[in-house]
Amino acid sequence: MKALADKVAIVTGASRGIGRATALALATEGAQVAVNYASSATAAEQVVAEISGMGGQAIALQADVSQPEQVESLIKAVMDKWGRVDVLVNNAGITRDTLLLRMNLKDWQAVVDLNLTGVFLCTRAVSKIMLKQRSGRIVNITSVAAQMGNPGQANYSAAKAGVIGFTKTVAKELSSRGITVNAVAPGFISTDMTSGLKSEEILKFIPLGRYGQPEEVAGMIRFLAADPAAGYITGQVFNVDGGMVMA
Repeated sequence: MKALADKVAIVTGASRGIGRATALALATEGAQVAVNYASSATAAEQVVAEISGMGGQAIALQADVSQPEQVESLIKAVMDKWGRVDVLVNNAGITRDTLLLRMNLKDWQAVVDLNLTGVFLCTRAVSKIMLKQRSGRIVNITSVAAQMGNPGQANYSAAKAGVIGFTKTVAKELSSRGITVNAVAPGFISTDMTSGLKSEEILKFIPLGRYGQPEEVAGMIRFLAADPAAGYITGQVFNVDGGMVMA
């Protein structure tokens, strides 16, 4: 039997990149997947179609996870459809890069609101369900930028560092009910978010000498969300970064 058979997973920001790869990876384990998106409806429906083509079940649900009311609607739609939530992957994120002295409050707040507050809102909503179920897996996507900093990303680095602290605290709060909470820190992954970067300069800092693929990050998420062996792992940060951060 597949590890997530009869289980329900929510993946935020799942229309492309790491989120898309994660939705597909969880579906291969038998999960019924809620494919959340903010604006890319066509791309989200394509993910649903791929999962359906594999013989799985999925629905596309629009929600800006930085907005409390939309998060509530998202979770309600999942509960109305399937009646439970077993896995939450907090993946939705944006960048608004510029140097500190040029960064305006709007760009600071937008990144913090989605990348950090969105994780809080979704986790808070889902944890109420998981506490009643006395089980659940939550995986938060942070970044190597949270661990080593990155010029031009004060907002992004701060938000992603907040995700790490949030992960550890919530892991302690929910552990008594059999709920695990972990974080995955991708390095430079081949997605839309990294498409405009100067690769030759970045590759010098990656021991493996290449960008990662979304499926490689999704593999770690799938392990934490689905593998029975991950049931004794909580409050941890796992880097998928080609060796960039070695602590």
